[in-house]
Amino acid sequence: MLCACDASAREETTESARLTREELMDPQSCSGCHPRHYREWSGSMHAYASEDPVFRAMNQRAQRETGGELGEFCVKCHAPLALQEGATRDGSNLDEIPDKLKGVTCYFCHNAIDVGEHFNNDVKLANDTTLRAAIDQPLSSPAHGVAYSAFLDSDRRQSAVLCGSCHDVVTPAGVHLERTFDEYQRSLFGRLEEGFETCAGCHMPGRRGRAASLPQAPERTVHSHMWPGVDVALTAFPEREAQHQAVECELALNTRIRSVAHDGLGTFKVESETSAGHRQPSGAAQDRRMWLEVIAYDARDEVVFESGRIADGELEDKPETHPDYDPQLALYRDWIYDADGKPTHDFWKAASSRTYPNGYTALTLPFTVDPSAPHTLTARYNIARHRDIARMTVRLRMRAIGMDVLEELTRSGDLAASVLEQIPTFTLHGAAVEWRPNEPELRSLLPDDLTCPTEQ
Repeated sequence: MLCACDASAREETTESARLTREELMDPQSCSGCHPRHYREWSGSMHAYASEDPVFRAMNQRAQRETGGELGEFCVKCHAPLALQEGATRDGSNLDEIPDKLKGVTCYFCHNAIDVGEHFNNDVKLANDTTLRAAIDQPLSSPAHGVAYSAFLDSDRRQSAVLCGSCHDVVTPAGVHLERTFDEYQRSLFGRLEEGFETCAGCHMPGRRGRAASLPQAPERTVHSHMWPGVDVALTAFPEREAQHQAVECELALNTRIRSVAHDGLGTFKVESETSAGHRQPSGAAQDRRMWLEVIAYDARDEVVFESGRIADGELEDKPETHPDYDPQLALYRDWIYDADGKPTHDFWKAASSRTYPNGYTALTLPFTVDPSAPHTLTARYNIARHRDIARMTVRLRMRAIGMDVLEELTRSGDLAASVLEQIPTFTLHGAAVEWRPNEPELRSLLPDDLTCPTEQ
């Protein structure tokens, strides 16, 4: 392991003793001085970005069906250093590239000096031996040069731009496929002149600690490097349990069932909302699946109505010809369309059209633009045949990838069937409630004991 944080290096160190650019590209070289940061990163989706079997399957299929014309489109964000260093051209040889170039690495973010277009990874690197961070007037390091950068400072808008460079995706056909950064910029958080929140404010929570394991390093606010969202590792990978728990915490913080109302005639209205700085779900929302599970019981506690009761591994949105078709399913996701206006799972086929000018339609929880304006979605359930409802349970549930997407990749031979068994179904902790008539408040279905590891 490369490290300049030993006893001799703690003394005055010459430039020649510092790590080279090639050494600094290896995340392992960071682990000696920044062990906690390294451990968190090693179990993050950034580290996993080029290992993810779903990403690999989609890229493989897309390259095949476009005759290689897709080129660097996917790998540009999933393995940016590997692309920059010429270790891969299109991600077809990811098993062969050095481990230090896989995923989104420490060097890629901490060597960034500029962002051009705010989508498809137009990040500019200095490609030197200076690593940037959010610390103003940082202590000198025995391992590398140090400098302040607003792109790494969660209190500056530029840090959101750095995140947005990969978390906004525009296809070669011009379809704005992933719009998380665009949504953020139009949200309340992105528009406030003061007291704004950046991406890191939610996804990199702070704690007191030392940024480096140097004796002279002061205690300050340091930030988690797990970046929980909704995706989790689907294969053997470090820190899987911690990652899963962090995702549960992230989902619990910003999405809830706001209200359940009954008109007395058999119609129920369920209002859901998010306080995130983007839609929910966001990102690859054409692949993500979030839905309401609603189960109504009579006075004998027998089920008289249900919608959205979907078992683990079960298809979310069943066709009308399916015996278990759910006509009242409240499903939150995007849809993308091909050149003929037909829905498709294949992003490389997404096309702008007269019917869908942006190439997609969305039914996702809206982000907060104005705190005084509604930012909810309402699902209505007609159960007039059973007016005497004694109680109703309502849960928002979510999968990072829909089973229909995974099954299609499996049928094409690009994804191992075993991966389907690894997809977790999350119950959003703050969005699992029970409604009872004549009770003004909703009851929580889950105990208030969720432990968030990033806050420890």
